[in-house]
Amino acid sequence: MSQTFSLSVTTQGPLYPPSEVVNERGDFIVVGRIPQVEGTLSWGSAIVSSATRPPPFNELGAYDVQRWIDPENLGELADMVLHTLPLPLPSNNYTMLFAPEQRPSAHYEHRPSFPLHAAPIPDIRAEDGRRPQSPITLGIWLQASGELKVYLADDGRSARFELECKHLIPYSLYTVMSLRQHDLRVDRPSRPGPLGVPNVFLTDAEGVGRYWAVLPNPFPDANLPDSNRIINVIVLYMSSQMSHGGAVGWYGLGADIHAQLKLKVDEFSDFLTRG
Repeated sequence: MSQTFSLSVTTQGPLYPPSEVVNERGDFIVVGRIPQVEGTLSWGSAIVSSATRPPPFNELGAYDVQRWIDPENLGELADMVLHTLPLPLPSNNYTMLFAPEQRPSAHYEHRPSFPLHAAPIPDIRAEDGRRPQSPITLGIWLQASGELKVYLADDGRSARFELECKHLIPYSLYTVMSLRQHDLRVDRPSRPGPLGVPNVFLTDAEGVGRYWAVLPNPFPDANLPDSNRIINVIVLYMSSQMSHGGAVGWYGLGADIHAQLKLKVDEFSDFLTRG
């Protein structure tokens, strides 16, 4: 059994922080699900105030929308330079520690925001030859597209994931993460992890990147007590140009990883694997 899915361009991980990129003023540039005061939650694009207050985890709340964005008619917004989120993460209610062995003090660190193309790379020296990049703008970011193919093994014990992405940021390091059904639950959420290890690919001069991984039993019966199915696949731009083994990032949520492609809705309900 196999199935093909189209990935959608995004700037969002969970609902809070509202996005994983900001502008130079620190306002969130959201392409994803936008909660509003009337209780709706629909996919859209907007500039959201940095003063947006997060509700308790797993509640919708409402974004303080400053301006709606038409992705098909960006106008002057096409040239808006995208930045990392500062530390501590603003408007955040998801307190997951993403790299407990590598960065146990991540929640206590402080760091300003940086343009994505000039984010700090630990231990780098001038003589190491950082590959130069132009500023990453909203117009460039929104050109990305991707296709995901999933193949179940004949014995039903594993699945192969194949990604082909276009118009990503050229000459850049990307990683791929999985989102599982319990990663965002209120009570003892599981830690989001990589889709395969190593979970890395590099883009070429045109922003093309390809990736594959085989995972054991990624779609167990949801009714089993220890089931934790994969429900989404996310392509992450790594502003630090680093990968992190079994962690998706040191800080996550826009400080060092930035979701650029994902499925708009949770998928894979037709797949079933066994251990």
